[in-house]
Order: sequence, then C-alpha cells, then structure tokens
Amino acid sequence: MAKSQSYNGPALDIINVIAGLGLLLSPWYLGYTGESYATWNAWVVGAVVALIALGALVAFSEYEEWVNLILGLWSIVAPWALGFSTVTGAMWAHVTGGVVIAVLAASNVWFNHNRPLSAA
Repeated sequence: MAKSQSYNGPALDIINVIAGLGLLLSPWYLGYTGESYATWNAWVVGAVVALIALGALVAFSEYEEWVNLILGLWSIVAPWALGFSTVTGAMWAHVTGGVVIAVLAASNVWFNHNRPLSAA
C-alpha cells in the first residue's frame, strides 16, 4: 500500500525505532549476554524492528507494520519458546519490548484503516 493521507504513524514509528534499539541493546545493559538464545533473539528482533520502523518513516507500507506486529508478538512468547524465561532480565526485556512493539504496530495499522475521531 502506498503512503496514504490517513497515515498518522511517524511518531509511532520513531517510538518503535527506539523500542527496537532498546531490545537490541538489552543484553548488554541488563547483563544477559551469556544466554545465547536470549541474546541472539534480542539482537535479531531488535535490529529488524528498528530497521523496519526506519523504513516506514521513509516510505510507509502496511506490511511493515504487520511484520513488526508479528515480531512484537514473537518477542513476548520467545522467553518460553526458546527456554530463557528463568533469566529475569532477558524475559522482561523481551516481554516489555514485545508489548510496546506490538501495540505501536497495531496502532499504526488501525490508524491507517480508521480515521481518528478528531479527523472525522
């Protein structure tokens, strides 16, 4: 989908870039670099989310938001799916980051399809 006039997401995409970078850097600032699954998942998901959100700032396509929504939901379940739920810092970084990423991506999809009440 090409950039539409109803797209209101630049601020949400900027926050998603920050959330992606936060997840990407979390193994270092929360000290779980010794947990390989948690660290690699944070690096990959965080980098992809940040890059996709940056891409959405340049040229919005709805698929970018759907991909970030899926990555956000994956980030929420990853601690249990990959077996690092007992690593408290890693688990909370993934769950918190995933919730933020998923909510922002879902909001962008919503606002792209539904005009805000103030614009009605």
